[in-house]
Amino acid sequence: MTYEFFVASLAAPEPPAGVSDVLRGLWHAGRQEWNPAHQLAQANEQDALHNWLHAYLHRQEGDLGNAAYWYRRAGRPVVTGPLVQEWEDMVRAQPDITS
Repeated sequence: MTYEFFVASLAAPEPPAGVSDVLRGLWHAGRQEWNPAHQLAQANEQDALHNWLHAYLHRQEGDLGNAAYWYRRAGRPVVTGPLVQEWEDMVRAQPDITS
């Protein structure tokens, strides 16, 4: 699916069918639905993409210490730029998303 299709799906009542758990988490995060996004991020703490989502969510809530921990778990540098840009970067980094 394209990035544009995924972004347009944020207006739908449910995430697109068949997307990965990380993309479902990003879908909820894109709709400011923190709790369901966080539950999905916690679902697989051994996966770097889930941990990146987890870091983003804690940064979104302002818990920068916890976010830094999850960035380390994800093997990524701590992000300090705009949240909207990080969200876009995460979506575009998903294997299911095409340009």
